[in-house]
Amino acid sequence: MYNQFEQGLATVANESEWKSVTDVNEQHTGERIGADRAAAAFRGSRYVIEKSKNFLDARQTLSELEFRQLDNILLSAAESPGTIPEIVSKRIEAEARLTAIMDGFTFCAEKRGEKCVKAVTPNDIDETLLKSKNLAERRKMWEISKQSGPALKAGLAEVRDLRNRVARELGYTSYFHLQVADYGMTVNEMMQLMDKTASDLRPLYEQLHLWSRRKLAERYKEKTPTLIPAHWIGNRWAQEWPGLVEAADLDDLFRDRKPEWIVRQAERFYVSLGMPPLPKTFWEKSDLYQLPPDSKRKKNTHASAWHIDLDKDVRSLMSVIPNFAWFETSHHELGHIYYYMAYSNPKTPIVLRHGANRAFHEAVGDLIAIAARQQPYLHGIGLMPAERQLDATQFLLSEALDNAIVFIPFSAGTMTHFEHALYEQKLPMNQFNKKWWELAAKYQGIEPPAPRGEEFCDACTKTHIIDDPAQYYDYAMAYLIKFQLHDYIARKILKQDPHNCNYYGNKEVGKWLWDILSLGATQDWRHLIREKTGEDISSRAMLEYFKPLVEYLEKENGGQPASWD
Repeated sequence: MYNQFEQGLATVANESEWKSVTDVNEQHTGERIGADRAAAAFRGSRYVIEKSKNFLDARQTLSELEFRQLDNILLSAAESPGTIPEIVSKRIEAEARLTAIMDGFTFCAEKRGEKCVKAVTPNDIDETLLKSKNLAERRKMWEISKQSGPALKAGLAEVRDLRNRVARELGYTSYFHLQVADYGMTVNEMMQLMDKTASDLRPLYEQLHLWSRRKLAERYKEKTPTLIPAHWIGNRWAQEWPGLVEAADLDDLFRDRKPEWIVRQAERFYVSLGMPPLPKTFWEKSDLYQLPPDSKRKKNTHASAWHIDLDKDVRSLMSVIPNFAWFETSHHELGHIYYYMAYSNPKTPIVLRHGANRAFHEAVGDLIAIAARQQPYLHGIGLMPAERQLDATQFLLSEALDNAIVFIPFSAGTMTHFEHALYEQKLPMNQFNKKWWELAAKYQGIEPPAPRGEEFCDACTKTHIIDDPAQYYDYAMAYLIKFQLHDYIARKILKQDPHNCNYYGNKEVGKWLWDILSLGATQDWRHLIREKTGEDISSRAMLEYFKPLVEYLEKENGGQPASWD
């Protein structure tokens, strides 16, 4: 009975949220608030909590599948406990309005009084940071990218307090603790895993940092800094460092391609593995392409995948333009979509129709993004001419900078520790920006172009802080999992070099993956990864994959001390 109610309420809530992020306006925000309140009232009702606890008290009489459903129901109830309905209601409204501010924000390059006379899009910002060699232009665009922070800061502090109050109702120390519980881990266990992951990768990251700051200083004709100024880097948060390896720039391959071709090719990838085509409704209901500059409609520009009815209605929200980044992103987002499709089967109860853990969803999307970078695949689909060969070392270096090694200090370091401080330590609002840049310096070796006071909230400009809170360690975990999965596929199934392999058209790879995806959350994720790869979660496969870079970077860096401390 619970599964039936959950599916109906989730469908209404997801549909309302979809409208609120694809067409940002007051009406859709209001509809979202109403739908979320209805879903919260059911999930967190006293009846649901008491009945679930009673069943769990008789644990020995439950099957593993029954136990996992009840545990999941209680975790969901803890998000909106009916014992404090007024707090839950306030939280829902505050979150919806905060997300509407973020999604509807206009980034402004030029104002006349209070009126913006020259707006820029997030794609404009990213394009400038990726390609401009003018430091003044870069700094201006980087500062524009942080304009939304002050508008979100007070709202984040309010929402943080409401989230924490909700989590404490069912015995969690904070909202951060509640989110970590999805993994069956304590906060300390999660933080220790994140710290170990960052520590394991730190020696290679330091070599990349030294190589990059020298390369950037040469590009901008500046002295080599100790900490890299944030506006020198081609990403708003320095979570990836694109554009540093010219030999790995593949955007020219898309010069004559349309955005539609990119998404269709991503679908063809999955179909080639023996998976079904996307349903017709995916193409009818998704919002896949960049809005025209004169569009009156505003939408969230962060790529995402949606399982509207927890069954057949799957959609994606993107802003695809023809370049290699969106080629990878499209493969990634469809990874989520195919995960939804796989576990939407009669053997997987509604409440367990999600990833083995939250990170598994990201891991599967990122796994296919690795596959999309492989040279044999690019040749095989005719995207890259047969005579064009990539420099293996340079391409691996680009991957470390753009997709992997550089991301770990941001995800396991800066983001996870900021949100830990925000929720577990109740970081005061007048220390948000100070803490953010302390962590960016410590973990990433990054500093702002100039001092940034508490009139700013640069952490607030990261989407996940606002609408996907206290979960960013998911992405670090996903990187560990995806390299373990890729290592197994390449070595054990394809029997090919993990740096130069081809999933495309291999039905054995498709079956192995589909078997994992179709389980949803019906098994403990630690058991699943051990069973499928033969090892516990660790950074081993990731370090092994990037091992060829160590000797190259040490030679390039001339044996100089790499640490910025």
